[in-house]
Amino acid sequence: MAEALRYEPCSPTCANWLRYGVQPKNPRKGMTPGYCKGKAHRREHLGYGGRRVLVSRKWSGKTLADHKADRKAWVLARLAEAGIPVANPADPQAVHVWERAGPGDPDVKPAAQRLLLLINERIQRRRQLDAATHNPTPELSATAEAA
Repeated sequence: MAEALRYEPCSPTCANWLRYGVQPKNPRKGMTPGYCKGKAHRREHLGYGGRRVLVSRKWSGKTLADHKADRKAWVLARLAEAGIPVANPADPQAVHVWERAGPGDPDVKPAAQRLLLLINERIQRRRQLDAATHNPTPELSATAEAA
C-alpha cells in the first residue's frame, strides 16, 4: 500500500502532480514525483483518513450540482437520440401533487417491495441507456452460468 500511495498527490503543493501533467501550487526547483515529504506518504501515517487528492471543483470550476446536471443532460440526450420517451418535470402539462405518506397509508407498499421495484427500475433504465449508446455493460454476475 505504501508503494501505491507513494505516487498519489497528497496536497495541492505535492510534487506527484507532475506525473499527471498538473502544475503543483508553489513549485520549487528540483521537485520530483514520488519524493514528496508530506506526512501522507510516510509509512507510519498510512491508514489515517483524509483527502489525498484535489477535489474536482478546485480544478474544473464545477460544483457537484454542475457535475450532476452534466450527467443528467448527457443521459437525456442519449435517450432522446434513441427515441426513448422521457418525462420532463418542467413540462407545465405534467402536474404532480406530492404529499408525505404516513405509516398507515394503504397506498404505500412494504419496504422490501419498494426496494425491489427501485432495483428493477434501475435495471430497466440501464438497459435503455445501453441500447441508446450501443455500449452494453458487461455481465456483472458472480457466476457466469446458471447452476
